[in-house]
Amino acid sequence: MKKILLFLSILIISVMEVFAVETKNNGSWDKTFKKSNNVTVEKVYFKNRYGITLAGDLYIPKNIDKSKKYPAIAVSGPFGAVKEQASGLYAQRMAEKGFITLAFDASFTGESSGEPRNTASPDINTEDFSAAVDFLSNYKYADPEKTGIIGICGFGGFGLNAAAVDTRIKAAVISTMYDMSRVRANGYFDSLDEKGRYRLKQTLNKQRTEDFKKGIYKEAAGLPDKLNGKEEQFVKDYYNYYKTPRGYHKRSINSNGGWNMTTSLSFINMPILAYSNEIQNAVLIIHGEKAHSRYFSEDAFQKLKGSNKELLIIKNANHVDLYDNMEKIPFIKIEEFFHTYLK
Repeated sequence: MKKILLFLSILIISVMEVFAVETKNNGSWDKTFKKSNNVTVEKVYFKNRYGITLAGDLYIPKNIDKSKKYPAIAVSGPFGAVKEQASGLYAQRMAEKGFITLAFDASFTGESSGEPRNTASPDINTEDFSAAVDFLSNYKYADPEKTGIIGICGFGGFGLNAAAVDTRIKAAVISTMYDMSRVRANGYFDSLDEKGRYRLKQTLNKQRTEDFKKGIYKEAAGLPDKLNGKEEQFVKDYYNYYKTPRGYHKRSINSNGGWNMTTSLSFINMPILAYSNEIQNAVLIIHGEKAHSRYFSEDAFQKLKGSNKELLIIKNANHVDLYDNMEKIPFIKIEEFFHTYLK
C-alpha cells in the first residue's frame, strides 16, 4: 500500500509539473527578442479613424512614478512584420530608458482587425500611426504634449507621412526606411518605366477580376522557403531574419506568406510623402551604409526643411541590421533625440 501511495504521489507531482510547464508556455513570452526585467508589458486595443481595431503591446518602465506623466512613443514596422518582432524590440528598449512605448500591429495584419487580411493601404497605414497617437495622448501615464513615433522599414515611410499631417507627433525616428509607394510604382532603384508600369497595372487589374470571381485574394510571392544561393543579397538578408529563429513569428506575413497581390494598386496611384517638406517638428532618419534601400532615406531627407532634421548613416550596416542588431541600432542616439525634442 505504501508503495502504491508513493507511486501515486510521484505521478500527481509529475502531472502537476507538466501542467505548470504547459501553463507557463501558454502564457509565455511570444516575442522574437529577450524579455527585459525592467519593463512591464500590457496588451491593449484601440480603434483607428476607420473603425479598425488595432492591437498593441504597451511597454511601461517598472520604476514609473504613477503621480507623473511621461513622454510616449508609438512604434510600428517593418512592412509585413508584427509587433512581436523589430517594433517590439525598439519599444522595449526605449521603455527601459524611461519612455512609455506602444508597439502595434498595422490594420489587416497580426492581431489587429480589418478585412481582407494581409493587405495594406498608404492612407490607412498612415492613419494607424495617428490612431496610436490617439491612444497615447489619452493614456493615464503619458504626456500628450510629448509624443513621438518610430517607424521601421515600410512603416518608416508611413511614419514620415504621418508626421506630415499629424502635428501632435513632436519627434519622429525613421529607421531603415522604405517608400512603399515609390518601390511599388517604380520598382527597385526606379527601374520601372511608364510602359512597364502600365503592364503591371494590366496584370493587377486582371487579378482583381479573378479575385472577385473566385471570392478570394491571390497572394503575391513572399520569401522563398529555401534559398538557392542565387538570390540578391537583400533577399538573403530578409530570409535570415524572417525565416530563421532569429526573427520568425507565426503571425508575420514575411515569415509565412505574401501580401495580397492587388495591394500594390493603391500604392501605385496614391504616393506618400507629398507634403513631407512641410514637417515642422523634429525628424531623425537612420539608415545602414550597406543597405540596398539607402536611397529611400537619402531622398526623403533632401525634402525636409529645418535645423531639427538629421540623417544618420550607420557604418557597415545593411537594411536588416537595423531590425535587431543591438550593436548597429543607435539606441543612445535615439534616446538623446527623444529627450531633446520630447521635453
